[in-house]
Amino acid sequence: MTTLFISDLHLDAGEPRTIRRFLEFIDAEALAAQALYILGDLFEAWIGDDDDDAHLRPIVAALARVTGAGVPCAVMHGNRDFLLGARFCAATGCRLLGDYERIDLYGERVLLTHGDLLCTDDTRYMALRGQLRDPQWQREFLAKPLAERRKIAAGLRELSAVEIAAKSYDIMDVNQQTVAQTMRDFAVSLLLHGHTHRPAVHRFVLDGKPAARVVLGAWHDAATIVRWSASGFSLDALP
Repeated sequence: MTTLFISDLHLDAGEPRTIRRFLEFIDAEALAAQALYILGDLFEAWIGDDDDDAHLRPIVAALARVTGAGVPCAVMHGNRDFLLGARFCAATGCRLLGDYERIDLYGERVLLTHGDLLCTDDTRYMALRGQLRDPQWQREFLAKPLAERRKIAAGLRELSAVEIAAKSYDIMDVNQQTVAQTMRDFAVSLLLHGHTHRPAVHRFVLDGKPAARVVLGAWHDAATIVRWSASGFSLDALP
C-alpha cells in the first residue's frame, strides 16, 4: 500500500481542467491508497465553510468518497484556504492538520508543512500571514456576507499577484537556515512541503547526517505527487 501526498492544487471554478485532473486522480489512485495527505492550497480561495459555490461540490464529494472508502485523508491549511474548518471536515470526513505535523511513515519520521512558514526572507508575506491568521480578523471576515467575502478574496489574490511580480526568486523561496532549525526542532531528517511551486528533492547534510527536503509542485503548472511505500518515496509528475 502507498501513502499519497499532494499540494497546491489551487482548485477554482475558472480552472475546470485542474478540477477534472483532481477527480481523475481520486478515482485512479486515492481510493486505493493507504492514506492521502493534502499539504495546503487545495483551493485557490476558501472564503468559509458556508460557501455555496456549486463548483466546489464535486471536490467535497470526491473527498467524502475517499474517506467513505476507508482511506484516511488529512488536509493542511495553505495560504489560500486557511479558513477550512469544522463543517468542511464534517462534509468530507477529512482531518485538519496543524501548521507542522510529524508523522511516522514505514519506520521513518517525516515532518509535513505547507511551506510558507519556511519562507522567512519574505517579510512582507510573513506580516500579511500574521494578519490573516489572527482569530479576530477571521471572525470579522466570516461574519460578512458571502458576496463581500468574495470581493475581499479577489482583492487579496490581486495583491498577491502584484507582490509576487515585484519580488525576487530567492526571497520567495525557503530560507535554508529556517529549514535546518525547523528540522532540528522536530528531530527529523526528512521534510515534505509545497507552497513554493518548485518541485524537487533537495539532499543535504544536517548536523553531520544525511537529510532531505521534498517539495511538491503546483497542479496548474507541473503537477506532482509523492508516493511513499515501505520501499521509500518517489516524487512523480502526474500525466
